[in-house]
Amino acid sequence: MGIRKIIALSFITLDGVMQAPGGPEEDTSGGFKYGGWVAPSFDDVSGKVMEKQMKPADLLLGRKTFEIFESYWPEHSEHWPGINDVTKYVLSRTMKKSDWNNTVFLKSLSDIKKLKKLPAPKGSATRGRGSISSDIQVHGSGELIQLLLKNDLVDELWLKIFPLTLGKGKKLFDSGTIPAAFTLTESLVTPTGVIIANYKRYGKVKTGSF
Repeated sequence: MGIRKIIALSFITLDGVMQAPGGPEEDTSGGFKYGGWVAPSFDDVSGKVMEKQMKPADLLLGRKTFEIFESYWPEHSEHWPGINDVTKYVLSRTMKKSDWNNTVFLKSLSDIKKLKKLPAPKGSATRGRGSISSDIQVHGSGELIQLLLKNDLVDELWLKIFPLTLGKGKKLFDSGTIPAAFTLTESLVTPTGVIIANYKRYGKVKTGSF
């Protein structure tokens, strides 16, 4: 069994803002006024891609994203099959327990590194679709993604790039980003102009001149 892949999934604007894509009240910190900026450009094509990407996989989440998920998904699992069965790993210094089943709390970066090396749980969530993917998905969780990028722990980026700029807001690529090369593995442009692009970590940055 090889090392498990960490895949960061993110909705971003052209200028890299990832804050509160889903709704006005999702995250208003910093006086953010544009929560819900995904909705006007979301269409059937985006929906189908999301459905495909929300395949059963363990999740790695920051505390704030976990609290949003915990308040919604346990009662709406018909829209995300398997969400209650997969393991939810939460990086938090303050939270230690949750009533949501299969939640495990991690305290540090070293816990994440250990998790990456563990084999995927066998048959822990078989639901007629085969056993769980060995991938670990990160949704939202801006600060956590910064930490992962800083320590070169992101194996793939699955981005949905929306045709707008917001100027202010929490960014996907911020203080944690290191020089790193990626290769494009899958791409699609939706009728509303959303670029869906999956990238895989691919060695060092090369330079040249022309």
